[in-house]
Amino acid sequence: MKLIIVDDHPLFRGALSQALNASVRGAVIHEAQSLDELTSLLSVDDDVDLVLLDLALPGVLGLSGLLFIRAQYPSIPVVIVSATEDRNTIRRCVDYGAAGFVPKSQPVENIRAAVQSVLAGRIWLPADIDISGAKSGENEDVLSRIASLTPQQLRVLMMLAEGLPNKLIAYKLGVSEATIKAHVSQILTKLGVDSRTQAVIAINKLDGAEGRPAMLMPDSGAA
Repeated sequence: MKLIIVDDHPLFRGALSQALNASVRGAVIHEAQSLDELTSLLSVDDDVDLVLLDLALPGVLGLSGLLFIRAQYPSIPVVIVSATEDRNTIRRCVDYGAAGFVPKSQPVENIRAAVQSVLAGRIWLPADIDISGAKSGENEDVLSRIASLTPQQLRVLMMLAEGLPNKLIAYKLGVSEATIKAHVSQILTKLGVDSRTQAVIAINKLDGAEGRPAMLMPDSGAA
């Protein structure tokens, strides 16, 4: 079994890795502290049985990390391991492809049970959290539009939300600036917005951050 733990807290990654090593015999467990590190690992070898993903990674808003992995690697199950226990968030994660959701407050035994259950092809949720009456959220239309983006477009949108200009996004992704401009145009079309500012506001809604100022660089007015 090959597993990847994605969390920006090294102590938590280490503790979780140790716990899983004791319960999944012969498991090969890799660790990543960011979505970029996860992408690098999967670009080398995507024969992975499970990804355990923290929602609150640097540069990742709301469900955008989950949406990216599900779009880029649809055959790899993803279990969310998060500090939140919000029923609506859990419901949205499951609706958009998570194979399980484990609050970090759960005991180690439950985390192990979740991994074993998902590896056996089942979906795992905490027994003490009922999501049957939970709502997917008032921003469901925005989430649906963002889910329609390609993996590369999602990466570009996340970088726009970080305030990066086209030139730096192109450098980071190893493509031309013209390619980034084309991606931005497609992003605006799919989101049904007219500017980069509105696109950033849209993805901020996935994190409940619509009230804070969008971080944009001077070239924000142009695709």
